[in-house]
Amino acid sequence: MASLTTFSDEARIALDTLAGRAAGLVSPSLRIGVTGLSRAGKTVFITAFVHNLIHGGRLPLFEAQKSGRLARAYLEQQPDDAVPRFQYEDHIAALVDARIWPQSTRAVSELRLTVEYESASAWNRMFSRGKLSFDIVDYPGEWLLDLPLLGKSYDEFSTEALELATLPARADLSADWRAQTAATDPDAPADEMAARKLFDAFSAYLRACKADHRALSTLPPGRFLMPGDLDGSPALTFAPLRPGGKRRAGSLHAMMERRFEAYKTHVVRPFFREHIARLDRQIVLIDAMQAMNAGPEAVADLERSLTEILSCFRPGRGNFLTGLVARRIDRILVAATKADHIHHESHDRLQAIVRRLADRAIARADFSGASVDVLAMAAVRATREGTVRQGKETLPVIIGTPIAGETIAGDVFDGETETAIFPGDLPEKPGQLFQGTAAPETPIRFVRFRPPKLERTAEGVTLSLPHIRLDRALQFLIGDHLA
Repeated sequence: MASLTTFSDEARIALDTLAGRAAGLVSPSLRIGVTGLSRAGKTVFITAFVHNLIHGGRLPLFEAQKSGRLARAYLEQQPDDAVPRFQYEDHIAALVDARIWPQSTRAVSELRLTVEYESASAWNRMFSRGKLSFDIVDYPGEWLLDLPLLGKSYDEFSTEALELATLPARADLSADWRAQTAATDPDAPADEMAARKLFDAFSAYLRACKADHRALSTLPPGRFLMPGDLDGSPALTFAPLRPGGKRRAGSLHAMMERRFEAYKTHVVRPFFREHIARLDRQIVLIDAMQAMNAGPEAVADLERSLTEILSCFRPGRGNFLTGLVARRIDRILVAATKADHIHHESHDRLQAIVRRLADRAIARADFSGASVDVLAMAAVRATREGTVRQGKETLPVIIGTPIAGETIAGDVFDGETETAIFPGDLPEKPGQLFQGTAAPETPIRFVRFRPPKLERTAEGVTLSLPHIRLDRALQFLIGDHLA
């Protein structure tokens, strides 16, 4: 990514890093990025992360908690006043009180969680009690997919977009936009209404790709789907055109090219400089279940997106001197969410699928210099497991309360009725998914469930949010800093 930034960008990153290191001498901190494509569970993960540490959740694989060395965890004011605060209190109320899933990530937000702990080292315990702040940065994965645009020209972007649009999983969705593009003369005079019409068709195609039944992931420019306060600005009103030779000044092509470059300058570069370049650790959440439900094309597209995402980070372990002016991400966790939607007997298969996705993406992104792990998890477990008899066969099932409007075999649920579902089996060999030959005997049944009712002790104390392997995620991301 260094080659895609300007000298000015690098200078500002160095000054910011140096200031952060100086502040860290007084108040040590670790910046953790949380990203993933829409509906992967970023908001739920952060909420569960904070809730379980503050309330002493059940985290048997999180060493600092297991050994009793955590004194307390609490929220503090975040250091970046210009970044919206992650509204933890609203999200936990939605999960615990209303039993609804919180609203998904729409922009960058941040939260500071401070942990006081006792070091595992007797030597360190002689001097002081440990204290470390975690600055958790939540941002949409769709925005991250914009970073590779920094190294592309407008014509390169247009060529790639048109090639993607002709793939079998996209061709019908992009037909209207491609027809409009084919009928448009790039050398025609610049015209605002023509630009707007092409943008509307292109962004409608991107939104259709994102729908559940397609579940496609590679959809840059990401701000077209999540524009925020830039909605309607010229920098967000462009579309690919047929590439060609030298275009004349004042043409529609020149207008689109200028807006594409403005998008990179005013949207993409600041996002990288102010957020991605400042991270120490990263977790990438993916909804592999939804992609598998949508078919092999969606799985291949998820791998393509993961490759693009991993190529955007600055991995490695810096030494003392380089660490003063440049941060490196030394640990990345790729986690498949919603493991509670399948029986634990399939968890190893889900993890193997994610490992295959990550390994191929790492190899293609030329990614090295950092520790990478994969995980199948559920930050908040919405189901429990059981068995049912079907004739002479005993089937493993998951039990939970489907969200109102969910359907199974024609039955529509009201959001209050609990049911048992046999979710089906994932393919035993991950390679089948990438070859388009995965055809389980029983198709995976993907049903959305409400958050669980929290258990209470005999004394009336509400227990922490249940999870699957959140403790393992915490151990990988922050465990070494609490040793």
